[in-house]
Amino acid sequence: MRNSRAKVTILADNRADAPLVAEHGLALWIESGSRKILLDTGQGESFFTNASLLGIDLRETDTLVLSHGHYDHTGSVARVLEEAPQVDVYLHPAAFLPRYSHRNGQARPVQAPGTAMSSIIAHPEPKVHWVNGVAVLANGINITGPIPRKTDFEDTGGTFSLDPEGRTPDLIRDDLALWISTDEGLVICTGCCHSGIVNTLSYIMLRSGEERIKSIVGGLHLVNAGRERLQRTVEELNKLNIEELVPCHCTGDEAVAYLYDNLDCRVTPGYAGMRV
Repeated sequence: MRNSRAKVTILADNRADAPLVAEHGLALWIESGSRKILLDTGQGESFFTNASLLGIDLRETDTLVLSHGHYDHTGSVARVLEEAPQVDVYLHPAAFLPRYSHRNGQARPVQAPGTAMSSIIAHPEPKVHWVNGVAVLANGINITGPIPRKTDFEDTGGTFSLDPEGRTPDLIRDDLALWISTDEGLVICTGCCHSGIVNTLSYIMLRSGEERIKSIVGGLHLVNAGRERLQRTVEELNKLNIEELVPCHCTGDEAVAYLYDNLDCRVTPGYAGMRV
């Protein structure tokens, strides 16, 4: 079943439309039919400040979806659950793993904060849904669950591990996306797209049976992508029926510019306060 329309508002992003506040993080407010869904909660206080400035009452949230267990997507989970105790929470079981990012020989913890973990553990058990496959939120609204990784040019977008020494790579298997089937095609919302945007779109089109893509909104984690990956990404995306791409958060300025110059679809850089 399709929805007549969907509206996505960017609540937290690396860029913001004044007087909203920018931060390194992502949160999307999704309205479709009677559903009011949060995809991620950003890193910190900008999330609540921006929601207030935009006139969005987070107490009305009925569903919280966590795209993966990184701090910049889960920083405000505890407060959301406090203000909207009725919400159903959807996340992958691996979202609570210890995680590290490595740069210049230094390991930096990037896992979800302890407050997010403890608040979900304390949340009513029937309201917490562990996503290991496609999950249906409502007619025409779905979560991917783990996304098969079939391309040979897409990776997680950085050097991640499950230990500070870097012995055990973190493939971020909990990465997931959300899609809404509308009369005009798919509206697809991503967190960081650690599975790769091409893998993500291919899987969603396969599972939905829909090839028209109305809008893609969210992070693409191309900030560290080399020219070959960008070229091959564009080649594959230009084969698809995409109307609009709104890159956010971890896509990276250079990658956004490359996508803008080379994709056949409309590319509009996202920012907190933008409504799609």
